[in-house]
Amino acid sequence: MPSSNQWLAFLVASILFIQVPGPSLLFTIGRALTVGRREALLSVVGNAIGLIAQVALVAFGLGAVVAASATAYTVVKLLGAAYVVWLGIQAIRHRSDARLAMENAAPVRRGHPVRIGFTVGATNPKTIVFFVAFLPQFTDPTGSVGPQTMVLGLVFGVLAMISDGAWALAASAARTWFARRPQRLDTLSATGGTMMIGLGATMLTVD
Repeated sequence: MPSSNQWLAFLVASILFIQVPGPSLLFTIGRALTVGRREALLSVVGNAIGLIAQVALVAFGLGAVVAASATAYTVVKLLGAAYVVWLGIQAIRHRSDARLAMENAAPVRRGHPVRIGFTVGATNPKTIVFFVAFLPQFTDPTGSVGPQTMVLGLVFGVLAMISDGAWALAASAARTWFARRPQRLDTLSATGGTMMIGLGATMLTVD
């Protein structure tokens, strides 16, 4: 297993990486603004599960295939970006749903938030390449690298879930403030959708 110094370095590096604005963080904020606190937090859980699924691929050596193959990387990148853009378009198209749901006391339902979060987390090519390059640095080469990688990835997923959850709560608090005047929710949902479309476009253009 990793030494104490390796664990310390891993925790510091992970926290710094998680706080850099990226797909998971922007997706969380966009969901909180679009559908509210509960679904945003469930999306955070799904996203963390998606990250852990990526770690499992890396631990079993499949992540290296994606990292080494330009074609595989591009396919995953396009799928993940397209899905995020689609979510943003749906948020804009259905921007009145949140207001109508609040006025009619009915929940907004456009897919299970855990499944949505999982899809975004599992199809984010940046993190799988990051895991391939990052996690092995903190493993003990004299031991079994696969299980060590899995443990490190699980810890990373928990840290990401805590951080994204805090951002979701902050963003949903702003949503509640806007919701004091129901008509503001239309603009709010469109804003969240626009953020997700911009995120998808960024995922497509950044190498």
